[in-house]
Amino acid sequence: MPTEDWRSPETIERLKRLERPGFAIEFLRRNPEYRRDYARTERMIARDPASATTAGARLARRWGLQFRP
Repeated sequence: MPTEDWRSPETIERLKRLERPGFAIEFLRRNPEYRRDYARTERMIARDPASATTAGARLARRWGLQFRP
């Protein structure tokens, strides 16, 4: 779902059918601050792949996320 059409009737209907985790993902996906933080984290991991676990854990902690296998 593109982020710019979130007010369209079709998108609103899809969002209404989401479970809590799906809605949370859509909220974060559209949050400019989260998107900047995520991009910073990706750049950090690209520069130092060994930091991926730590960087991912910090991102998750900042945003209250839990990643499951």
